[in-house]
Amino acid sequence: MSDIWQVGKKKKTGIRKGVENAVLVSVILDGQRKEEAQEHLDELEFLAMTAGANTVKQFTQKLKHPNSRTFVGTGKMEEIRQYIEDHEDIVMVIFDDDLSGKQTSILEEELKVKIIDRSTLILDIFASRAQTAQARTQVELAQMKYLLPRLRGLWDHLERQRGGIGMRGPGEMEIETDRRIVWDKIALLKARLEKIDKQAITQRKNRGDMIRVALVGYTNAGKSTLMNLLSKSEVFAEDKLFATLDTTVRKVVLERMPFLMSDTVGFIRKLPHHLVESFKSTLDETRESDILIHVVDVSHPQFEDQLKTVNKTLEELEVGDKKTLIVFNKIDLYRERYFDDLLDEDVKVEILAELKQNLKNNYDHDNMFISAKDGENIPELKAKIKIMVEEMYNVRYPYKSKFF
Repeated sequence: MSDIWQVGKKKKTGIRKGVENAVLVSVILDGQRKEEAQEHLDELEFLAMTAGANTVKQFTQKLKHPNSRTFVGTGKMEEIRQYIEDHEDIVMVIFDDDLSGKQTSILEEELKVKIIDRSTLILDIFASRAQTAQARTQVELAQMKYLLPRLRGLWDHLERQRGGIGMRGPGEMEIETDRRIVWDKIALLKARLEKIDKQAITQRKNRGDMIRVALVGYTNAGKSTLMNLLSKSEVFAEDKLFATLDTTVRKVVLERMPFLMSDTVGFIRKLPHHLVESFKSTLDETRESDILIHVVDVSHPQFEDQLKTVNKTLEELEVGDKKTLIVFNKIDLYRERYFDDLLDEDVKVEILAELKQNLKNNYDHDNMFISAKDGENIPELKAKIKIMVEEMYNVRYPYKSKFF
């Protein structure tokens, strides 16, 4: 981390070009299932791939609590060090949880490679994906907030120069100098964001009395692909995490029924709190929407956990009570992964019908199965959205609904 967050240096955006070989490290805490920890680690590998890193090996260790100095235990630390020494092409170790500045410094000293934690990796991806002034400012603000509590650990190399009880050495003076720089930068970025937010509020007001529909969901669920399909526009879509970072708004017309549709940033487990805080203005599109289309990748082995993660985030944003349609996307991939070629078509239909009924019983909202990629059930989805929008017009803008 010390080569990424250097106060006063020219800002860097994203992990450098070219593939960097990395190992991943995860600690399984008491009360956590091994399968759950492995899923988080697999997701970390996908994050690393999105950032341009190649995962060579995964390390896990079961502990009651992380080691305060090295996060993992002494034996596991030695195992990781030996593996790195035996594989000279490894240049990075990525941890699945946040590290303190002190832990990062110790780990870099011990392992002689770059140390990155989950939040740093996510921020790195966000930095490389941000396109608008708003997104770039939000990312930089999140980076500064992340850096601030870690400054002391990053200055541990000056510890020997400090004084006694008061620690009035040059190291402490450097820390205080950097803190002032970071605080000033945070204040500047917040002021810049407030100005951008005011412009965004004005833009939203200028959209007129139109129903707003927001696409929400776990990252890589297919929101942007669905947005392209419904709005007939070209929103960037890619099979990577956080392919969409900037909120995109398009006008959509379904059988003479107009409304505004927004494609928002995807959610993820362990999404850093400082990142959510910094991106509140982007999430305003979700808050100010009338209808939520919750897109779920039904082909993912833990799609219900992802669904719950998004629902929890929506509750935190105080939008969990909005009118919502759950769209289970990638049904074509679900069949490909879970249906045997020997199964009869009637059995496949029966399995899907049972799955849909179970999901409807488990969640309060209506749901549909679609494939945005193949266009399966898209006409039915459009008809459903049109009905929901029409009902909302009758409630919100009854004087306009008669014109549609």
